[in-house]
Amino acid sequence: MRALTMGLAVLGPLLVMTAMPLPARAESCDDLWYARNEIYKAQGYCFRTRRGIEAFGNAGCRYDNADEVPLSAAQRRTIADIQREERARRCPR
Repeated sequence: MRALTMGLAVLGPLLVMTAMPLPARAESCDDLWYARNEIYKAQGYCFRTRRGIEAFGNAGCRYDNADEVPLSAAQRRTIADIQREERARRCPR
């Protein structure tokens, strides 16, 4: 929760590229889910779930396995922060 109150902007396409910290204005579990998966989409992940495909599509995707997506250390930290917050909020998986 502390990370959400740091006054940071919600991740956008530019921020995804630079791997900014957890979005400050994440109002819901849906916001957290979107911010996390936006990072994966920007790096070429091929979504498998209906929700992911509907939100992001799979045009131009290159990686079927999330573990193979080339993420920077900063992006990995951001994803871990988001996942921590999702657990704290008991967001559905």
